[in-house]
Amino acid sequence: MSAAPRLWAVVGATGTGKTALSLDLAEHLRATGRGAEIVNADAMQLYLGMEIGTAKLPVDERRGIPHHLFDELDVTEEAAVAAYQLRARTVVADIFGRGADAILVGGSGLYVSSVVFDFRFPPHDDDLRAQLEADLERDGPGALLARLRDIDPTTAARVDPRNGRRIVRALEVALAGGENHGAALPAEPTLWRPDTRIVGVHVDRADLVVRLGARVEGMWRAGIVAEAAELRARGLDDGVTARRAIGYAQALAQLDGTLDQTEAIAQTQALTRRYARRQVSWFKRYPGIQWVGPDADVAALADSSA
Repeated sequence: MSAAPRLWAVVGATGTGKTALSLDLAEHLRATGRGAEIVNADAMQLYLGMEIGTAKLPVDERRGIPHHLFDELDVTEEAAVAAYQLRARTVVADIFGRGADAILVGGSGLYVSSVVFDFRFPPHDDDLRAQLEADLERDGPGALLARLRDIDPTTAARVDPRNGRRIVRALEVALAGGENHGAALPAEPTLWRPDTRIVGVHVDRADLVVRLGARVEGMWRAGIVAEAAELRARGLDDGVTARRAIGYAQALAQLDGTLDQTEAIAQTQALTRRYARRQVSWFKRYPGIQWVGPDADVAALADSSA
């Protein structure tokens, strides 16, 4: 009798080689008769048309392996982790129904956690959210963070003070009388599916800095500025989430003339390095994670979990 389908999570900082490792793992599992399909857990790869800046794998390079939750949103739509959680878990359940393993791949820590762990999100209050977003636009994140400190100092202490969207969400929940707006991993997270294997892809810091620098330069050579111009014509400037994506925000600034190309690349490289540090810190807290290099032996990984 074959083993029950398993949920894999391949996680780590941007630029560490998660995509290639997940493809190798899926191919190995399929060769052994288990079957495997890949599920996206990168918030920006949910967006249709955001290819270069998100390093989205082209369809013709997916080795015939089914991929899910790519190109789900238009750039004018807001990415919401609670909606993603429901959609991703439905997709994983469907994959299990086909008798295959599901491989969740991405570096968006909250999105990964929402699927892998028992994350529960409070409901939205659309009217309150709209008012808070207007306050954010008028007063800036500092004023909203001060309000949050008065209501919920514990949450305020752990929210990124530069992330206006997270501050708005925390205030929305606090003002509605809720707890835990979902911006942090629980102290003792419980797995959603007991048979879950979490693999973290690690590259030494010095090597990763070089890789990330080259990756950003490659984005500009590949035409991210032209891609941003095309997305702007489709409403990118009206998007809440997509327009702030690292790389695209700088490409838009270059188009507007507020940054030259050298400045846009340098700013993107600095923000990408900072983001990678936050990703590593997030995933280090995962219980039971197995850290491997980008060239790890996927057969050994699969055999050790059999």
